[in-house]
Amino acid sequence: MRPVLGFAYSRTSRNVLMTGVCCLSMALPQPAGAFSLFGIHLFGEKTETVTVLNPVRYALTFDAPAADKDLLKSLQNASGLYEGRESPVSGDLGVVIKARDDRDRLIAALYENARYGGVVTIKVAGTDIDRLPPNPVFPKGAPVPVSVSVEPGPLFTLGTVHLEGDAAGRSAEDLGLGPQTSAGSGNILRAGEKLIAMLRDEGRPLARLDKREVVADHATNRVDVTLSAISGPVASVGAVEVKGTKTVDSDFVRDYSRINGGQPFSPTDMKKAADRLRKLGVFSSVTVREKDKLAPDGTIPVDIEVSEGKHRYFGFGAQVSTTDGAGLSGYWGHRNLFGRAETIKFEGAVSRLGETTDVTGLDYTAGVAFSKPGIFVPAARLDAGIKLKTEHPDTYEATTVTSSAIITYEVNDRDTVSAGGEVEWARTQDAFGTNTYITTSLPLTARRDARDDKLNPTSGYTVSLSAKPSYEIKDSTFFSSVEGAVTGYHGLGESNRVVFAGKAALGTLIGTGDMSRIPTTRRFFQGGGGSVRGYAYQEISPYNAAGSATGGRSYALGSLEARINVTETIGVVPFIDAGTVSKNMAPSFSDIRAGAGVGLRYATPFGPLRLDVAVPLNAYENGTKYGIYAGIGQAF
Repeated sequence: MRPVLGFAYSRTSRNVLMTGVCCLSMALPQPAGAFSLFGIHLFGEKTETVTVLNPVRYALTFDAPAADKDLLKSLQNASGLYEGRESPVSGDLGVVIKARDDRDRLIAALYENARYGGVVTIKVAGTDIDRLPPNPVFPKGAPVPVSVSVEPGPLFTLGTVHLEGDAAGRSAEDLGLGPQTSAGSGNILRAGEKLIAMLRDEGRPLARLDKREVVADHATNRVDVTLSAISGPVASVGAVEVKGTKTVDSDFVRDYSRINGGQPFSPTDMKKAADRLRKLGVFSSVTVREKDKLAPDGTIPVDIEVSEGKHRYFGFGAQVSTTDGAGLSGYWGHRNLFGRAETIKFEGAVSRLGETTDVTGLDYTAGVAFSKPGIFVPAARLDAGIKLKTEHPDTYEATTVTSSAIITYEVNDRDTVSAGGEVEWARTQDAFGTNTYITTSLPLTARRDARDDKLNPTSGYTVSLSAKPSYEIKDSTFFSSVEGAVTGYHGLGESNRVVFAGKAALGTLIGTGDMSRIPTTRRFFQGGGGSVRGYAYQEISPYNAAGSATGGRSYALGSLEARINVTETIGVVPFIDAGTVSKNMAPSFSDIRAGAGVGLRYATPFGPLRLDVAVPLNAYENGTKYGIYAGIGQAF
């Protein structure tokens, strides 16, 4: 076997990665030293041309001798003069405008840090900004001297908190204004927002802050706070109006949002409705909000405002691998086929170009997938499709045609269940010779997803359990696969600079004792970017006396990662994977294969870009010596 160098992170995501690699290659012809992908600047100097009329430069002196390190950093971050000290402004008046704006910014930064007695003095060319003429003129030939002096003053503590009006009787600690709380203006502002959020969560859509009063006592260095709210009545949702639809059925939008007239008003339900509609992919923007007054019947009307995006889309991609040669892929899709956000996608791919001149030895994939959200009930989705595939991993060769229809039901925000039917025709060549299978199956899955972020989780977990009762028609063979998996995530510190991630999975095949009667594609193999990195795809398997992989009846898999954020966008991930595949119905753990390595991550809005390099810790004789894997998203 040869070393693995490919662009794939799991068996099911290969086409996505092909597109990503293609976009990567198309982004390469750019100015030297800079690189962008999908319109996002990744590294190097990003050049932007900004034209400033009548450019005037200034020389800044920024002085806050009594400020500690954190306060000084906060003041510098708030200062527009400090941030733009290397850039010119427009005219002499531009210097003064920027200086006057800076004083307000710096005072606000002092208040945010509970410094209510501070003094900010700003001078331009030696003159206090309050004494400058309306249209100042400064000497030419040298940068205009600008000095900023900040005396922070004493640190104020929180004094008495008065809650009045409909806020009376509530706990100041519940609002984040407990005895040990900072008296910073940010905490006080957030307390008012939290108060209104609490009232709205009680079903009061018209709740508003009536008074927010902050009194700083400079004799005692204490801040007294008064908050008063008008809660308004408890109301139910009234009429739901959909605005902005063109080709999407407005009744479907209303039903799919699951905001129903008569249900209690809930800000959480409003947010979930907006998120749910965005995930359909047919809208470029979605806003769900209540009106500012009640209807005559005492209900609160709700508006759903949408803007439709482009419904048709297409793409293509390419990949290069030292083991599989070159590959090409393409797809075309429609996101609103019949007006109720039905999607259809046609896709095809060919790989191993250059590895073989025999067209029958190439890997092909072609298929069509259809999805219909809100089938029967808003919480249900139908996914159906047919896929033709040929593959030639080192362990077997297979040609398959698979047709499936699955209905997934959202039990709640975390839990989903799915059931459906599948028919697969397969012709395989492996350790048991050349065989043809026709298999019908009933896929059943239950899944809980409690992650805080689907693309880059820092806390939470997932649990899934699936069963696939099957009947192979040609040999009249009943069998079933049962698989379970759990992942967990735990971040350290407030900023989650280090996140520990773990995964464990088990699987077993129940049924006939003759392995040759179970389709090759249904037996268990491990190895590759989606399981044990460092090994080739499907390399981990029991082998017969002739050295041919047979696949197994059971497997166990475990992975551990430490996701370390070096900067805001760059991360390093040391990891170890281990797996075993057994001929028995229960894993024997007599042949555990492990791989270890390190990965690089680059954060983007659509998930981290991933590059992993791994080596097998106990490689097969003449087996893979290392693996390189690239993809989008975390490994699990």
